[in-house]
Amino acid sequence: MREIVLRAWDKNKKKYIDFIEINFKQKYIRTRDEKMYCPTEVILEQYTGLYDKNGQEIYEGDVVKLHVVILSPDDKVGYIEYRPKFGYCINFGKSIARQEYWAANDKHTIEVIGNIHENPELLEGK
Repeated sequence: MREIVLRAWDKNKKKYIDFIEINFKQKYIRTRDEKMYCPTEVILEQYTGLYDKNGQEIYEGDVVKLHVVILSPDDKVGYIEYRPKFGYCINFGKSIARQEYWAANDKHTIEVIGNIHENPELLEGK
């Protein structure tokens, strides 16, 4: 079983925060500088357990470029989301690629090019 790793996006300050504790029972998130957040102020994104072609960790909310080596003239851009029925998927807007398609196939490469909070323009028109 792998370790659960999360990152947190501060909705108000529009940046990722470096936290050291999440307490779901008492409903707070504590940062290294002792700032306390209410869970409704942040978006938690889980690490998928996977790395992109450059060795970067892939998280929910990451904008990725999928390159299919065979039969694909263009790279596809989408974002990582979790769907209970399928696991981690790449959402391309009108379609999705399930994890078993893009994570376990040597005919594909995936690259993190941003995230949905800081780089929403990467998904425009998708």
